[in-house]
Formats: sequence, structure tokens, C-alpha cells
Amino acid sequence: MSIKRTIVPPIKSQGIKTKLVPWIKDIVPENFAGRWIEPFMGTGVVAFNIRPRKALLADSNPHLVSFYKAIATGEINSTIAKGFLEKEGAELLKSNGEHYYTVRERFNRDGAPLDFLFLNRSCFNGMIRFNRKGGFNVPFCKKPNRFSKAYITKICNQIQGVVDALALGDYEFKCQDFSNTIRTANSNDIIYCDPPYIARHTDYFNGWGEEQERVLAKLLGSTSARFILSTWHSNKYRANPFIDELWADYFMLTREHFYHLGGKEDNRNVMIEALITNFETSYEEKKAATTKQMEIFQ
Repeated sequence: MSIKRTIVPPIKSQGIKTKLVPWIKDIVPENFAGRWIEPFMGTGVVAFNIRPRKALLADSNPHLVSFYKAIATGEINSTIAKGFLEKEGAELLKSNGEHYYTVRERFNRDGAPLDFLFLNRSCFNGMIRFNRKGGFNVPFCKKPNRFSKAYITKICNQIQGVVDALALGDYEFKCQDFSNTIRTANSNDIIYCDPPYIARHTDYFNGWGEEQERVLAKLLGSTSARFILSTWHSNKYRANPFIDELWADYFMLTREHFYHLGGKEDNRNVMIEALITNFETSYEEKKAATTKQMEIFQ
């Protein structure tokens, strides 16, 4: 069901779980044969590396869903993307970067998946952010030569990796609220939740706050499915206040992870990530994770 090499998806975002994928894969039960359900699909990096036989991948952001649906139907493949990025990249270079805003305006009008890919790979810091009217509003990264031949090849190889993953299973993509997705699960399924991290500076298509976190806890507490929740535990400045309040009754594994919030080395900080589950994983892994956490805070 899984592979050794980590597939990196063509869509980027802050908080992407690429480096944590091996850890998440390690706790997926070997006998799992149900649906892999993600109410917060995001970039799809976890599902494309778990490679379940059947999956429901959902998100409230219609542009993420439309992009991966386009790959699933063949509307986007590596050849089509290559031609598009070469053309738009040349316009970007010729305009000294101003073409980015032409594409952004076009995307906010039409919502074309390839325009979304172009913006995601040429915007500032790889951010995905929308205003209250649903318009993509991230500025340009100020690199007119962004789409070099090597960079386009890299993106197209990432698209092919998704194509290969989708070919091995039955994948359904839906744009819907997380609560509707979780309610479809049954006892044979595994729900993987990667919501925006509560009490941290994050952007999400429909917003995320205490109310949504409590609804999520209630839904996961009542599901018959197994679940894995990714969240933040603590850093050297503070701890997640909802760990003890909402998630203390479940099994928890922790591990350090680095986040880059901005381009400066000073903004690189250790974060303790938590995986919270309603099923027990191996004792040795939990012991090693807990020991590592204690070492960090000593």
C-alpha cells in the first residue's frame, strides 16, 4: 500500500506534511483495507504517499479540489502542464513579472486549475491565501525568471507522481465542509485530519477557530472509524491549549519539526508536532517519541 520514496505534490502550501509523511505512514495499520478519508485534503501529500486502494479526499477550498480532479480526469497531465508553464513563464519573464497579476486576475474570474498551479508556484513564499470574497490575493515572488526549464520539469514530474498514485486506486475528490466528510466514515475507514493549526497564524479558505476545533473534536469523538489527527503540541514559547482540553483522552505521539515562516533563518523554530489517534500504535514508537520530546525541553 505504501512506497519508500516520498512523493512531493505539485501544489505547495505552508505547513505541508512532506517531511512528516514517513512518520504518518508508520502508524497506519498494516491490515487497513477500508477507505482513506481526508476532510482537509490540502495538497494531498499524505494520501498520495499512503496510496490506499480507495480514498475520499475533500476540502472546502474548491480550487484544490478542481486541480486534483483535473489530474484525475486527464484534463491536466505532465505534457499539458509543460506547455502551459512554458508559455506563461515566457510571458512572465517578458513582462518583468507583471504578467503574474494578469494571471491572478484571470484566475479570480475563471478559476482555471492551471492558472492556480501557475500562481501557486510563482507567488510569495508558496502561500495559499484568499480574501473574504474568495479571491486569491498573494503577491508575486519578484522572480520573473521563475519558470526555468529545470523548474518546469520538476513540477511536471510531480504531476506525473500524482497521476501514478491515482492509477493504483479509486480516488474520489469532493468540495465540501469537513463535517460532511467525517459523517460518511464507517468502522472500516481511517480518517486523516490535518486542519489548520488552532491558535496559530494560519490562513484557510473558510477560516478556522475555536468553534471549528470543538466541532471537529465532537465529530471525531463520535465516529466509528479510526482516526489520525495532525496538530501542533508546543514550542519553546507556548503550548497548544486545546491538547489537554479536547484531545487528552486519546493516544498521542509527538515529534519535533521545523517550520519556516518567512525567508530569514531567525524565523526557523522547532515545533513539537502531535499525532492523535483513537487506536493504539506500537509502544516502542511512543516511548521513543516521548523521550525525544523530553530531551528537547530539558
